[in-house]
Amino acid sequence: MKKILSTLIIVLMFFSLTACSMGTSTDSASSSGSGSGATSGEDLLNPANFKSDKDKTEWTIAVVTKDNTAAWFKRMEVGVNEAGEKLSVNVIQKGPANADAASQVQVIDDLIAQGVDALAVVPIDPGAIESSLENALSQGIAVVTHEASNQENTLFDIEAFTSEAFGASLMDALAGEMGEKGKYAMMVGYTTSTTHMEYANAQKAHQEKTYADMELINDGQVPSAESEESVDIAYERAKEILKANPDLSGFTGVASPDSPGIAKAVEELGLQDKVNIVGVGTPNEFETFVKAGTINKLLLWDPANAGYAMVSAAVKILSGEEITEGTDLGVEGYEKVRIIEGTNKTVIGDAALEISEENIDDYDF
Repeated sequence: MKKILSTLIIVLMFFSLTACSMGTSTDSASSSGSGSGATSGEDLLNPANFKSDKDKTEWTIAVVTKDNTAAWFKRMEVGVNEAGEKLSVNVIQKGPANADAASQVQVIDDLIAQGVDALAVVPIDPGAIESSLENALSQGIAVVTHEASNQENTLFDIEAFTSEAFGASLMDALAGEMGEKGKYAMMVGYTTSTTHMEYANAQKAHQEKTYADMELINDGQVPSAESEESVDIAYERAKEILKANPDLSGFTGVASPDSPGIAKAVEELGLQDKVNIVGVGTPNEFETFVKAGTINKLLLWDPANAGYAMVSAAVKILSGEEITEGTDLGVEGYEKVRIIEGTNKTVIGDAALEISEENIDDYDF
């Protein structure tokens, strides 16, 4: 009998210590970030719960890119740093060395472990980071995103314009160069990239509605190819498409590495006078191709302004300020935003740029 009682006492003591240990772990996990660390339901996505009780000078806002080595995100860092200076907050920008979703998850998780106050993320694959972003929110870390209108675990997704409008503009530009007739192809970085696929699908929808004499190759399959955010892969896949479709007269690319790769393939095959290219990227990176006439037009938004807008939104959240219809995020193209509620609250700017040989020298980035 004494042995039984002793055993029961030991078991009870074990469970008691385990419960205490779990409680301590939970308390520790919820101490990161600045906010209250709402844990479930709508509270987790209520920006009001992320007002910081720390002094502004103690905040750290971390921007996570798809690929921190790419020219596009180097330009974004200019705006991120400018926002940090003007808004008097500490900012850092990090990202994987290449556009790999698993590597981006690790970058996010590391920043959560460091206890940053806010995350501003440009996802490679929104689905791949949902768990990490939910973890961040549950620990009181404010989260905003960019290029991710279907991201669930974000307080706001910041966009330069609607995907429908931008996709239609890409198609209008291509149609104008093609004389509104002929076959075309389209490239995206990854089919898992929300905005890339939204742009691509919007292009096709606008073409079918507006340009009956144009035709997307491969029986209208969207997209025609993925670049995997690599100029070299874009070049190889564009060359394959050009060889398989000798009657092709147009090509679009919505990731910044797409059009340089497409242009290299077009030049190598001597098709500059036959194939028109409309893409997305930075003027300095594309200048040679644009001035040579290989790339006809660039449609884009300034990633520096997008970076500034993300940091500005994070500062407003941490300050307890509301972001509503008409809010000014303090940077060109985002002075009077619109709010569209869907999977998340998407903040829409008016920040589209169109660049051709005639005006490319007006832009130095």
